Parts: sequence; C-alpha cells; structure tokens
Amino acid sequence: MSIHATAIIEEGAQIGNVSVGPFCYIGADAVLHDGVVLQNNVVIKGATEVGARTIVHPYAVLGGPPQHLACTGDNTALKIGEDNIIREHVTMNRGTAPGGGVTKIGDGGFFMAGAHVAHDCTIGDKVIFANNATLGGHVKIGDFAFLGGLCAIHQFCRIGDYAFVGGCAAVAGDIIPFGSAVGNHAHLVGLNIIGLKRRGFSRQTIFNLRAAYRMLFDSDLTFKERTAAVQEKYGSCPEVLRVLEFILQGESRPLMTPDRH
Repeated sequence: MSIHATAIIEEGAQIGNVSVGPFCYIGADAVLHDGVVLQNNVVIKGATEVGARTIVHPYAVLGGPPQHLACTGDNTALKIGEDNIIREHVTMNRGTAPGGGVTKIGDGGFFMAGAHVAHDCTIGDKVIFANNATLGGHVKIGDFAFLGGLCAIHQFCRIGDYAFVGGCAAVAGDIIPFGSAVGNHAHLVGLNIIGLKRRGFSRQTIFNLRAAYRMLFDSDLTFKERTAAVQEKYGSCPEVLRVLEFILQGESRPLMTPDRH
C-alpha cells in the first residue's frame, strides 16, 4: 500500500492494497480493491466500489451524484469492475433511486479523457470509450462496444455487443449487436466488420451476419416477416440469434436503421 501524505481518506472507507497519489479524495463509503491505482487529484465520492487493478488518471471524478433534477441525495451507488483504465477528467455518476440505484461498469474497459457515464447506466466488459464519449442516463452498452470521440448517446438507448459508434455521432436509437452507426443524427451503415475481424470471428460467422443484415434491412417485407425469415435461415448462428434477441428485447428507444435517402 502506498498513500501519499496529501491524500484525504475519510474514516469508513474500505481500502485494499492500493496506491493513492497526491491530492486524491476518497469518501467514507468508498471501497477500493487490491491493486487499484489513483494517480493524483482523483475524487471518489459516495458509495463507489472500484474493482481490482483498475487505474484512474488525474482529475477523474467517480461516484458524483446524478445530474438529475429529481435527485434528492438518495443512498445510491457506482460499481466499477476490475482491470479498467480510466483516463483524465472522466466522470461516472451514481444511480438514482427510481432507476434502480446503481450505475454499473464491467471489467477491462478503456475510458479515454473526458468520457462521461451518467446515472443508472450499465456498461459491459472490454468496452472502449474514445475522448469525450458521453452517455445519457439509463443507457446500456454491450460487451466490446466501441464509442467514437465526442459521440453522444440519448438516455435509455441500448448499444449492442461489438457495435461501433462513429466519432461525433448523435445516437437516438438502439444499435444492434455488431452494428456500425455514424452521422448526426447517427444511422446504421452496416456491420462493424473491422471489429469482428479484430476479435477473431470466423469468415462464416461474418458471412452469416452480413446475409442476415441484408435480410433485416434491405427488403420490402414487414419487419416482423423479415425477423422471422432471418430466424428460419440463420437461426443456427449464435451471433445472428444475438441480434434477433436484441431486437425483440427493445423497450424504450426505436431501433436504429439504415438511411435510405
């Protein structure tokens, strides 16, 4: 354990074998697991749990209260998983009582400078948030998703596993797993083929996803008929089933589709 003399750690904080640099602040309800590194000038507020081996760079603020006018100081939490890299000026807010009370961050994420995770968001594993990527409240981000710099995700949107969001995109609808979305407002432009190849998906899987994508979004049939046709032809492909399940689980926001203009 290494705690700099200028760091402030409130009584009650649970601190493992960690490294805390100059001028950090750790609140009384914080939990830091073994191997956590706070470089300097990091603020940990409220009931915030930081998983093992997570590295937090200067001026990040983790566990601040929700930026929500209805927030009344409820006892809510932020839970951050293991092995994350959280760069300068990143902000992650606690949940709200009406929204379930917890903002959740998975394992192995890379959050570049200025990224923001709002109240009640749920973030998967191995995500990448480029500089200043911003989430509204209640957003769900799947595993291995990539968010480009300066993109903004509308509250209650869902971004599927392995999806790609382009830089400066304004996202107001759900993006299917493996999908690629760009523009302002963003629209679906295809699949995240580069990401699929980098993650080692087979040629056959990529072929199946491409064919299923065309059936879903390039047809004159009703969308219900299209999903049924994809299920019948490619239902044996787990990745295609993941796309179909994502579509069927939609609740709050419309599904993002290609721009046909």
